[in-house]
Amino acid sequence: MAGVPAALKTTLTELGDSRVRVQVEVPATEVEERLERKARQLGRELKLPGFRRGKVPAPLVIQRIGREAVLEEAVRDALSSWYSDAILLAGIVPVGDPKLDLGALPAKGHALEFSIEIGVLPQAELGEYKGLEVGRREPEAAEEQIEQEIQAMRERLARLQTAERPAAAGDYVVVDYVGALAADDEEGADGAGDGEERAWEPFAGGEGRDQLVELGSGNLIPGFEEGLLGASAGDARTVELRFPDDYGNERLAGRDASFAITVKEVKLKELPQVDEDFAIDAGFDDLQELREDIRRRLLELDEERIADEFRQAALDAAVAGARVAVTDELIAARAQEMWERLLHSLSHRGIKRETYLQLIGRSEQDVLAEMLGDAERALRREAVITAVVDAERVAPSDEQLLEALEPTAAREGVEPQELFEQLRRAGRLEEAREDLAARQAVDLIAAAAKPIPLAQAQAREQLWTPEKELAEAGEPAGVAGARLWTPGSDRSPAS
Repeated sequence: MAGVPAALKTTLTELGDSRVRVQVEVPATEVEERLERKARQLGRELKLPGFRRGKVPAPLVIQRIGREAVLEEAVRDALSSWYSDAILLAGIVPVGDPKLDLGALPAKGHALEFSIEIGVLPQAELGEYKGLEVGRREPEAAEEQIEQEIQAMRERLARLQTAERPAAAGDYVVVDYVGALAADDEEGADGAGDGEERAWEPFAGGEGRDQLVELGSGNLIPGFEEGLLGASAGDARTVELRFPDDYGNERLAGRDASFAITVKEVKLKELPQVDEDFAIDAGFDDLQELREDIRRRLLELDEERIADEFRQAALDAAVAGARVAVTDELIAARAQEMWERLLHSLSHRGIKRETYLQLIGRSEQDVLAEMLGDAERALRREAVITAVVDAERVAPSDEQLLEALEPTAAREGVEPQELFEQLRRAGRLEEAREDLAARQAVDLIAAAAKPIPLAQAQAREQLWTPEKELAEAGEPAGVAGARLWTPGSDRSPAS
């Protein structure tokens, strides 16, 4: 298997309830290589008489620091990659956090051993997955949608006109401002004492000139826009407010601030009339042609949505006819994985766990409980896809993979072949190939499905059948499976 060291050895044991133990052996040569590499790294920082900085030989580093200490750091650095390689070599798809048991550090010339205990996706027993009758709705472009598009065009073509009156919500104001922070709360104080005048200090980035502010947009710090309501051109105002505790700039978060603002102009947004001139400005001969173009584009977009909906519905129909034993532990583990991925995504947008929970008004336990249904569906869908990949022997070629990489390569500004090689060097090429195989399996299910009117499909769902009663009783629990080896599979695990 590409990207996995052939020297690494694994032995897989079923534990029941979709859990396995993978016993891993790292050969002595690999251990010694990691030890030498770590010693050379430490030697770059070690100072010894008679040696220039960074030139201390690895054996001397090991002698000076101690073999066990250097080996312990080397193993710590390498363990995550050994874990990933062992999972790939064992041919399992892990679910949830692993339990690692690392034995004693080996003596020189001996292999290192550790074990991984983890949940895996169970074997899927497929039912019918070709020729399924699946509901498919007709594309539509409602008049309300067309009107919304026209209103959006009016907003884009709107002009700002000077208003000779005080500013109101929805208006725009052109302002200069200079901000300052309260000096007395820099160290967490609550402010000046009674009767004392607060001291303010300017801060970097707190000044702006000719800034256009939309009142009521909510784009600025709470209190800033509100402080400009009723202001006229030429007015000077002082607005005191507090930066939110979760403000992106930690130096400003939770700090009191004062802004000296000069209002230079009040502007009113004027929307164009929806008439023939409006259509001509948008590039059409008349309003009828504009509306028909909007209708056509809406129908095209809806066709794309329908295609995606149909693919998902076809997959879910295949899931409904399959069987698997998905345990509560696996579902909880997958929900935890989904939660961690969400937190990781939020962190890239500067949103912390506590902030997100506060915004949605739920506890972490509540969120995890709400994710259980989605987690179970995800496990079952993945299992059916995996089983179809195996049953149909779906194996994307390099040419197909290159074609699938084209959109990503275009976004990253590289050639598909270059991205292909990057994935190969990073050991992620097979992962990309498996993702493509999964998409091809869903395409296969959808292509073989027979579309029927959505109303007919919904009516069928209301009908009682013995199979549905069994399903509601938890008998055909659906599907979940692994891409390579699964408990109960008739294929031998790698060793």
